[in-house]
Amino acid sequence: MFFSKKQKLRKEYDAKLVDLIKEAKQDLDDIQHLEGIADDFELSTIAQKKIAESKYFYLFKEARIRKVLIK
Repeated sequence: MFFSKKQKLRKEYDAKLVDLIKEAKQDLDDIQHLEGIADDFELSTIAQKKIAESKYFYLFKEARIRKVLIK
C-alpha cells in the first residue's frame, strides 16, 4: 500500500531503460554494419562507433545493477 507508487515508478523507469538499451544496440549494430561495408575509415566513423559502444555498455551495466530482465 505504501510502496505501490515506488514499485510503479520502478517498473516505468525499468521499461524506459530497456527501450534505451534496445535503441543503443540498434545504433551500435547500424554503425558496425556501415563500418563493415565501407572501404576507407574516417575518424568520425570510428568516434561514432566508440560513443555508441560506450552508451550501450553503460546502459547494460546500469540494467545489471538494477537487476532488470531484458526480454
